[in-house]
Amino acid sequence: MRLLVTRPEPGASATVQRLAGMGHEPTALPCLAITQRPARLPPHPAALIVTSGQAVPSLPARLHGVPVFCVGDATAAKLREAGFTRVESAQGDAEALAKLVITRNVQGLHVLTVGERHGQKLAAELRAAGLSVLRRRVYTVSPLRVMPAAIRAALSTGHFEGALFYSAETARAFARLQPDGTAGMRAYALSQNVAKGLQGLPWAAILIARAPTEADLMALLA
Repeated sequence: MRLLVTRPEPGASATVQRLAGMGHEPTALPCLAITQRPARLPPHPAALIVTSGQAVPSLPARLHGVPVFCVGDATAAKLREAGFTRVESAQGDAEALAKLVITRNVQGLHVLTVGERHGQKLAAELRAAGLSVLRRRVYTVSPLRVMPAAIRAALSTGHFEGALFYSAETARAFARLQPDGTAGMRAYALSQNVAKGLQGLPWAAILIARAPTEADLMALLA
């Protein structure tokens, strides 16, 4: 299947490689660019909360022994590869992450590491549950403004059969580009929230992963 992969790098290249190994013909179209920022984190937090693997490169080694709660297994794997030793995955979305953090009820300051403009709702929910939360921006996100001409032309001629979307922000960035040719394509969305960002475009179908994991997203391609 000829597929567009819209997630940011370095994830886009990894997904392209995985899809090619499955026999598909993927093309990377990163709709967001990630820029790491210096992490202004307190020296001794009680726990870290990580909503995206994009935050991991900005986290300092001095915190490797701190408990970390993260949104899913892919992010958990990145954290462990970076040296963090006390990682627990919510195996889901932001709602599941909130439930996990509240259930564990670690006493002390929780540092929520997020992208620019992200995490306000999660922070408010955790504070309402009585937890101490400090939200810190550790990366910024810039949407793609102009689609490469070759990909826009391929879309308009019906070359692609489907596109994969991993986040609501990526979905919205793609929709803002107003591409032609999506009416004959299937959109594969990681979650219901991701699918909402695609509803401004015509699609042959929008398929939603059973659970918000890459394995479940890939299962839709079978």
